[in-house]
Amino acid sequence: MPREVRERQMLDAAVAAFARNGYQAASMDDIAEAAGVSKPLVYLYLKSKEELFMACVRREVGALVAAVREGTRERGAAADQQLWNGLTAFFAHTAARPDGVAVLHRARTQGEPFVREIAAMRAELAALVTSLLGQAARDAGCDSAPAEREVSGLAQALVGAAESLAEWANILAKETPSSAPSAQETAATLMNLCWSGLQNRMKGERWLPTLGVH
Repeated sequence: MPREVRERQMLDAAVAAFARNGYQAASMDDIAEAAGVSKPLVYLYLKSKEELFMACVRREVGALVAAVREGTRERGAAADQQLWNGLTAFFAHTAARPDGVAVLHRARTQGEPFVREIAAMRAELAALVTSLLGQAARDAGCDSAPAEREVSGLAQALVGAAESLAEWANILAKETPSSAPSAQETAATLMNLCWSGLQNRMKGERWLPTLGVH
């Protein structure tokens, strides 16, 4: 069997095990058995449990980012349509790979170097969203475009909201499959939350608190 095929089987088995049991409780014996190989072979290809978990995290990060980038490549589309396409691609991917989502969620609590991988993924997604928001401001002919820091903050908020919604949708799909939203419905939920406000902001309008009111 080609090495890449065997490694893919090992990573598939490992992602399922880490998603189900967490990093500490996942058993290398169980992973090897699920992959149909011996445990020494797992250690030959991926020399430790930490290295195996890192390989899983990097694979899932790469696949998710690639899916979102592919979703935003429609040439000539308006910024809101590209954002909608990217969100739909994001939620379609996370719905299709719930174990991968669970692994990325668990990686956040495992310390370095896993947290660094998640931070890099978020930064890449946020940079993509930032570019779309900047394009939206230009498309709207903004006289007073939002400051770079504000756009960056909005992008971070949007990425965080998307991650939370993906976990929520996958929990629904697991617990009550009949009520689970589609990728398009989840994307619409987030667009309805954010885009109306963003449209006003792109026109130079902004919300300000009423001072003295508690």
